[in-house]
Amino acid sequence: TSSTTMVDFLAENNLCGQAILRIVSCGNAIIAELLRLSEFIPGVFRLKDKADQQKYGDIIFDFSYFKGPETCEGKLEAKPELLDLDEEFRENNIEILTRFYLAFQSVHKYIVDLNRYLDDLNEGIYIQQTLETVLLNEDGKQLLCEALYLYGVMLLVIDQKIEGEVRERMLVSYYRYSAARSSADSNLDDICKLLRSTGYSSQPGAKRPPNYPESYFSRVPISETFISMVIGRLRSDDIYNQVSAYPLPEHRSTALATQAAMLYVILYFDPSILHTQQAKMREIVDKYFPDNWVISIYMGITVNLAEAWEPYKAAKTALNYTLDLSNVKEQASRYAAVTERVHTQVQQFLKEGCLREELVLDNIPKLLNCLRDCNVAIRWLMLHTADTACDPNNKRLRQIKDQILTDSRYNPRILFQLLLDTAQFEFILKEMFKQMLSEKQTKWENYKKEGSERMTELADVFSGVKPLTRVEKNENLQAWFREISKQIMSLNYDDSTAAGRKTVQLIQALEEVQEFHQLETNLQVCQFLADTRKFLHQMIRTINIKEEVLITMQIVGDLSYAWQLIDSFTSIMQESIRVSPSMVTKLRATFLKVS
Repeated sequence: TSSTTMVDFLAENNLCGQAILRIVSCGNAIIAELLRLSEFIPGVFRLKDKADQQKYGDIIFDFSYFKGPETCEGKLEAKPELLDLDEEFRENNIEILTRFYLAFQSVHKYIVDLNRYLDDLNEGIYIQQTLETVLLNEDGKQLLCEALYLYGVMLLVIDQKIEGEVRERMLVSYYRYSAARSSADSNLDDICKLLRSTGYSSQPGAKRPPNYPESYFSRVPISETFISMVIGRLRSDDIYNQVSAYPLPEHRSTALATQAAMLYVILYFDPSILHTQQAKMREIVDKYFPDNWVISIYMGITVNLAEAWEPYKAAKTALNYTLDLSNVKEQASRYAAVTERVHTQVQQFLKEGCLREELVLDNIPKLLNCLRDCNVAIRWLMLHTADTACDPNNKRLRQIKDQILTDSRYNPRILFQLLLDTAQFEFILKEMFKQMLSEKQTKWENYKKEGSERMTELADVFSGVKPLTRVEKNENLQAWFREISKQIMSLNYDDSTAAGRKTVQLIQALEEVQEFHQLETNLQVCQFLADTRKFLHQMIRTINIKEEVLITMQIVGDLSYAWQLIDSFTSIMQESIRVSPSMVTKLRATFLKVS
């Protein structure tokens, strides 16, 4: 039943599934818009330099404006030159201010919609669906976890990219310049309550406000049951079934990294866990952060847990073992060894003529393991050596980072070269697999036809009709080879498991008949048998070309965590192209991987 309910949950006529799917799609779109807009904040709203302060200081207000709008407007009206400036400023900025306002409004609408959905679930609006049943469904569970996580990411992105006082000034300007103040139904009040300055600053060395970000996360109340059930799922399940793409235990924290990032964000909705629940925090760290502490929470926005969890007693204590210098040393040395080993391997594979079809098909597990090792090593090294993840004023973080740089023998050029080679290796494999998948059935049917025809010919040889030197007529063998020919023809491509099993049995039968009937003495008969076995082997190889391999490569090759970190390699890229222009093909593969 689980598979049928799974299909049903996202079916177009399933209102419960469609509603949460819409919310999550909106969530991702909102974050994309916030990240886009953050590049276009009109500089004057920062009031950074003296000239801006003198010129615009009297027409740009923060939220203190709302305490006495009449007073502020009165001051303006007293000075005609200010009114002119205000009008000109309005004309120049109303368009961008409206875009920012709509983005801020959509964040507020998002959480209102999510809360309404949870109320509807609770009140039985969706027939036969409750919070519990949705969380039992694979898609439902993913979507509910994502819905809460995305809201947390929106709040963090806003604070990181659009400073609090800048937001306030933009909201007040929008309010003054738009029709919002005349319309009664505007929810500007609620939007201002949600987005008022938190006191946080992303400038290096800025102090973190007390109870940040949990007090910011609690500005709009959210069902506690929902929060605790989502945290429960994220703690216990592998919600994206990633572990199957990473069978090795040492890759486990990478397999669960997406989920770990979601858990990191969502824990701020229930800070008591971070503060006092030591057993839960120990369990979380053992499962997700035993060997890593710099995480990517969304499109390359990185967080160093050593810093982020500093204020929370239970979280900080649980992380102590991970951050112990002997563990740091062990992890860094391990990656130094892995990097060296896999880089040699990849370069070997990339040599001319190495990645031929037969070789690839016979070594799928080996090739995938190599890819896993490469990607896991690149990820760990890129995140844990990133400048953004280490506040230079924090002595402990600096000490940990120096230890990593020493013990991993870190060299950005070598790491970048490994990234290029890995990307090229993945690109070639993916293209080969796509090609092989598209030709798979045609080739399989051809091998089948060839093998079957060889058996028919051999049957004719033993019938005495086709004279072949020194082969006596043998009706038993004639019938047997005809039967084998029929068996080969009856193999069904659509039932690949059964066909694969049966092909293996046919190969064995052909080996046995050769020994049993002393057919080795006749070279031509041996050739027929060897050819047929070869075609049957090719059929097995071909049937093993599975879409799963491409899916695994897609999962393992994910590079979204490096979306911003990759910028730090720009100068190395430019230099390597100057030295060897042929590098461009590998760079192309790398950009495809990033995109």
